[in-house]
Amino acid sequence: MQPVTIYTTAWCPYCSAAKSLLREKNVAFTEIDVEKTVGARAAMVQRAGGRTSVPQIFVGDTHVGGCDDLYALDRAGRLDPLLAA
Repeated sequence: MQPVTIYTTAWCPYCSAAKSLLREKNVAFTEIDVEKTVGARAAMVQRAGGRTSVPQIFVGDTHVGGCDDLYALDRAGRLDPLLAA
């Protein structure tokens, strides 16, 4: 299974929703709180091609995007294959 990284903040409802979907799928993930980790927001913006909102989700080196993008991938049946790649 590909490693999953999610950049979040503690107060973000979209971050919570994205993490819930990953937990439902029994996917382990690394969470990086951009407000608590020095330099994390800058690293996220660079890695996400300039996107500044949270969450920003990565499966391996693939930038999935935000919460809506994650759910759209799942509805399209493309999330599980990406995770398994």
